[in-house]
Amino acid sequence: MNQSRAQRWVLGFFVLLALVMLSAPTVVVMGASVSAGRMIAFPPEGFSLQWYGKILAASDLRQAFGRTLVVALICTAVALPVGTLAGIALAKFRLRFAGAVQVYLLLPFTVPLIGSGIGMMLAFGKMGILGQLWPVGIACAVINLPFMIWAVTASAAALDPDLELAAANCGAGRVQTFLSVTLPAVTPGIITGSLLMFILAMNEFLVSLLLVDARIVTLPVQIYNSIRSIITPDLAAISVVFIVMAALAIALLDWLVGLDIFLKSK
Repeated sequence: MNQSRAQRWVLGFFVLLALVMLSAPTVVVMGASVSAGRMIAFPPEGFSLQWYGKILAASDLRQAFGRTLVVALICTAVALPVGTLAGIALAKFRLRFAGAVQVYLLLPFTVPLIGSGIGMMLAFGKMGILGQLWPVGIACAVINLPFMIWAVTASAAALDPDLELAAANCGAGRVQTFLSVTLPAVTPGIITGSLLMFILAMNEFLVSLLLVDARIVTLPVQIYNSIRSIITPDLAAISVVFIVMAALAIALLDWLVGLDIFLKSK
């Protein structure tokens, strides 16, 4: 009994420690964003929402945010059909190059983003499309596509094959079976992967830095350019906006499919 209680105390301590370590940066940024001072500081020097008003009034930040939103939408639009079909194929069929595909799915964890970014910069430069906005969305889709595939594969693996056989026995063709049985069954994975791709593209910095120029900087690159000179509380306010967007995406994910589906897809 004492040993069990001691184990709970130790486990609780490490859980609390992990929560503090994960939440501390967010708390610091949120506190710094409402500082009344002109320099970023924590604890904040008084309380003021002036920095949120400043970022709303800054045209360069609004334009950078708009470009980032376009990149995220392009990334999601590209990853949606490709990741869905690839995830279903991996779960339902024995592919000849399944081993190579599995290696590809590990690339986000094994290949540094700087390497992927330089490779895409050279490739897009050869094609003459470097410095445009839409290739940035394509690049974000390429480097983050495994997350979409994982999400769809998790849902497709849970699909009972007898449902598809029953649809075929009832006279449904392959396309009709796919649209009426397979696609609805993997919809939770599609929603999960799409939201994840959107969030990752919104926050992508390193690859965007290599692919954009001064005319089409995205918001993460704009923030980086700003902190190279001076760090002011408006940058903390922008960071809080990103945090709120991520929180809203998680809440939407939980409402649509449940966080348990998302965790299983990982």
